[in-house]
Amino acid sequence: MSEQPNHFSLLIGQIWSAYKKQFTRIEVPAKTDLLKEGETAQKMFFIETGSVRVWHNHNGRDITCQFFFENNMVSSIESFKKDIVSPITIQTIEACVIWWIDKREMKKIIEEMKEVPQLRDMLVDALFERTFDYIKHFTTYILNTPEQRYLQVLRDRPELVQRIPQHYIASYLGITSVHLSRIKNKLAKGK
Repeated sequence: MSEQPNHFSLLIGQIWSAYKKQFTRIEVPAKTDLLKEGETAQKMFFIETGSVRVWHNHNGRDITCQFFFENNMVSSIESFKKDIVSPITIQTIEACVIWWIDKREMKKIIEEMKEVPQLRDMLVDALFERTFDYIKHFTTYILNTPEQRYLQVLRDRPELVQRIPQHYIASYLGITSVHLSRIKNKLAKGK
């Protein structure tokens, strides 16, 4: 796992070098559910290669909440922490190489991290960073039109458009694939 210049990647790099032996490596095909909505999260996943999405079923409608790529960690954090059922499904988009660790082992790592100020601070920063990402995504639904949200994705997260199927991007933006196609056509024509 290579490091990227953000708190999550730095934290993962630290955990990885110190605790790799506690992780189990798996290779999974696209569209594999790592965790299903309604289950209780017992594992934390680290993505070596591939892409993963977190989504929620809202009255039969697929709503993508977030995407994760190489060197990201993902779980249903509230379910993992509080032993409650997960409100989300974690699903691979592409074939992935995933390393997972069970809750018991992860708790040991977190306890050890509390004793190392640098790692503890990185954990807190990483959690804040993730929270800020979710708040930013949520506020775009309130403040921006679907076209503005799509333009923001193009500007801030171009890798999504390059790697993620259009119907998942549409779901992430809160619109249908047809609506996204109209937006893309409008932008291509220059309005």
